[in-house]
Amino acid sequence: MKMKRSGFRASPSTRRWVHVGLSLTPALSRWERGNVSRCGLTTGVFRFLRAWLPRLPLPAGEGWGEGEGAGRLGITDCFESISSTPLSLDRRGPAAITQQLAVWMLAALFTLASPRVLHGAEDGFVPLFNGRDLTGWVPVNVAPTTFTVRDGMIVSTGVPTGVMRTTRHYENFILELEWRHMVKGGNAGLFVYSEPVTAPGVPFTKSIEVQIIDGDSPEGIWTGHGDVFSIHGAKMVPDRPHPRGWERCLPSERRAKPAGEWNHYRVESRDGRLTLAVNGKVVSGATQCRPRQGYISLESEGSECHFRNLRLKELPSSNPPASEVAGLDQGFKSLYTGLDLTGWRSEPGHAGHWKPSDWTLDYDGKSEATDKDLWTAKEYGNFTFIVDWRFTRKPEPKQVPVLLPDGGYALNADGSQRLVEVADAGDSGIYLRGSPKAEINIWSWPIGSGELWKYREDKTLPAEVRAATTPKVRADKPPGEWNRFVITLRGDRLTVVLNEQTVIERALLPGLPARGPIGLQHHGDPIQFANLYLKELD
Repeated sequence: MKMKRSGFRASPSTRRWVHVGLSLTPALSRWERGNVSRCGLTTGVFRFLRAWLPRLPLPAGEGWGEGEGAGRLGITDCFESISSTPLSLDRRGPAAITQQLAVWMLAALFTLASPRVLHGAEDGFVPLFNGRDLTGWVPVNVAPTTFTVRDGMIVSTGVPTGVMRTTRHYENFILELEWRHMVKGGNAGLFVYSEPVTAPGVPFTKSIEVQIIDGDSPEGIWTGHGDVFSIHGAKMVPDRPHPRGWERCLPSERRAKPAGEWNHYRVESRDGRLTLAVNGKVVSGATQCRPRQGYISLESEGSECHFRNLRLKELPSSNPPASEVAGLDQGFKSLYTGLDLTGWRSEPGHAGHWKPSDWTLDYDGKSEATDKDLWTAKEYGNFTFIVDWRFTRKPEPKQVPVLLPDGGYALNADGSQRLVEVADAGDSGIYLRGSPKAEINIWSWPIGSGELWKYREDKTLPAEVRAATTPKVRADKPPGEWNRFVITLRGDRLTVVLNEQTVIERALLPGLPARGPIGLQHHGDPIQFANLYLKELD
């Protein structure tokens, strides 16, 4: 048998393995002529090699394939071509069986002889996934069951929509992985330079996304063949202009395989320059990526997707400025799974009203429970709480009072409260430590959300305390748009940041309990919550 492969040079170690393989052939022939149960054993060997060989990580540039990043696919395709014709062991003679077995063993020995297998991570690549568990990865806003390990793969259920990220940052690197969709039209993604938590009002992080999707846009504005694009505040310059001017690079050719088949990605990052090779050839890229250092994330989006053979080689850093680096993990943990109300006190009357709806937690304003508010099961003391919210009903005109910065009411000449018309979309709030008095208001009044009604209205408190619980600025987005609270409570001091503007700063809350649950308020109006993260403080 003569095997000719363009560009292949057998190393001394490879030649030694081939010699071993050839030396086994006479022994195999003698074994085939024996009276042992050869067909059953031979079948077992074939099945073992058929399952085992394609799993081995093979590098490009070692003669196993064509094109950049094609190593694994080259040897796998060779192996599949060898084994494409079913072997009917009961109809073939011992010589034919021995010849076929020798071919398969030689393929396996060539594989074992590759530097990657013989010398492990000698070339600088290290696994991002150990094949057994999710060590090195953390869920961001998904359920514990969204990403799991099965048969040496990371399996994403696609539900809820969200991400899982690495535990550390990466800047300059070569990343390789394989993926396959299990559903036609499936969607997922690979994010690089990712922030540690999701952006306001979306289930995804600010990052550069490398698209993993099955199918193409009818309008030609996105594809399933390796798009690269910026999302949720990240920036980049695509290698080719997008037909609609988006920061999205469409691939130069279509190389991805359909659902059910494995695809290979090779992503290279160098000083803000990003390239993507799909199944052995570079097709997409971008320059001036910002940020250009951050976490690596896998995306869950609606359907089952598999990932395997994730490995990464770090390249020398260029020490980017802080403005080009994603934020670091601050210890925030998601309080919402996206699947159910695990971690919350779910009263019987809440069913169908406080409703998990993928990445959002929806409330229709109609709970039938005795206590209609939704409370965390756990009590908290000092913490920082991130929560996104938006009203969902159509705004209606409503006359409401005008509040002054000191917490008092603006008055007309006759002493009556001055009223103004607003587009009112509803009312809700966030309760702190189980206290009905410590409620951070969510509403449509001109003073803006963040106000603490019962503290501001308590005339037994000093004027400065009441004034501190009145928002300094109105920072609300228009009705129907997402808003983000960042609420920090330490002792009896409260700071509230709304949409990156500080509206309450170190307000004193006398009489506040030391610990208690966090509550989402019922006020009879429909509202959505999302991206609920909490970090406990000392």
